[in-house]
Amino acid sequence: MSLSEYEDFVFNACLPDMDDPVGYWKRFSLWQQKIVNLFAGKGRVHVTGPDVDLKLSIAGRKFINCDGKNNMPDGEVFTGPVEDSVEGHVRFSYPTTFQGRRVDGVHLWFEKGKVVRATADKNEEFLLSTIDTDEGSRYVGEFAIGTNTGITRATGNTLFDEKIGGSFHMALGAGYPESGSVNESSIHWDMICDLKNGGEICVDDELVYKDGEFVVDL
Repeated sequence: MSLSEYEDFVFNACLPDMDDPVGYWKRFSLWQQKIVNLFAGKGRVHVTGPDVDLKLSIAGRKFINCDGKNNMPDGEVFTGPVEDSVEGHVRFSYPTTFQGRRVDGVHLWFEKGKVVRATADKNEEFLLSTIDTDEGSRYVGEFAIGTNTGITRATGNTLFDEKIGGSFHMALGAGYPESGSVNESSIHWDMICDLKNGGEICVDDELVYKDGEFVVDL
């Protein structure tokens, strides 16, 4: 992007309503709280799509409303899945960066919550060495859905990329205790997957999300 294009990109991500940005984020917070309420008390999440088939448990876990109070840009809801519950596989759509290293085409397979196989199109050796950092680095500390539709493309900046509307992301390693996660690790590595083309999320066998949008009343 040119400097002027990037300027527009940043403003659209952070201040979509330039006349009333505070009011915008207050309204956004109320809408996103409805998503948090949708997941409250539920047990099972199933994410499917062209490159993903994942099942995980959120029983007893809490979703957090990320609405501009701690980060900017913002726009996600997240939780810490039950540590031994993640099953299946996912190939992440976007390049991911950790410790200044870019890794492309990450594909992970899970059994009983743990990454049992991992590949990448670029910097696979770095991926494999990093997920062997400690006992918790092969487990998922965060599962999140990005909701910021002002972020329309990946830029390599995780703070922006993880909020992309129509995506979900997972972080290997440390979870956030406020979500109920007890996974401990010295790493927290966010990886992002697009759901806008054929992606679905079911909660306790009910379809709640399709092609990057919620399909239930919020």
